[in-house]
Amino acid sequence: MKLFAAVVALVAASIANAQTIWVNCATAPDMTVTSFSLTYPPCAGKLGCFTATGVLSVPITAPATLPIVGKYLGQIVYTDHHDFCALLAASGQFCPVPVTVTSITFCVLIKSSVLVGIPFVLTISPTNGSGNNLFCQH
Repeated sequence: MKLFAAVVALVAASIANAQTIWVNCATAPDMTVTSFSLTYPPCAGKLGCFTATGVLSVPITAPATLPIVGKYLGQIVYTDHHDFCALLAASGQFCPVPVTVTSITFCVLIKSSVLVGIPFVLTISPTNGSGNNLFCQH
């Protein structure tokens, strides 16, 4: 019985970590996101790849940045920060990204400090080179 309870707890934790519903958290973004996804499971020391599909109102330009924040019960438990244009270039899309592009993919190395088994919410909110919010998903 204890083994069954342990298995159920592990399955529940893994499902809780799989953030499958993304919500727009941007006001007046440079990209209207219609679809957003993350490759699962995002594991410590592995690449987590995100894909955003939508409509750009302006090009993505350098020096675009990508902060990533993870929260559990309102407390920050994970942070990361990247050069967004460098991430896009690693996926074959170079800045400036023209408005004709409808899908962008970028991958980040998940830090080894990520909490395993904790259902935290990620906020992905890149800033365009102009300083405007590109999009925000959590």
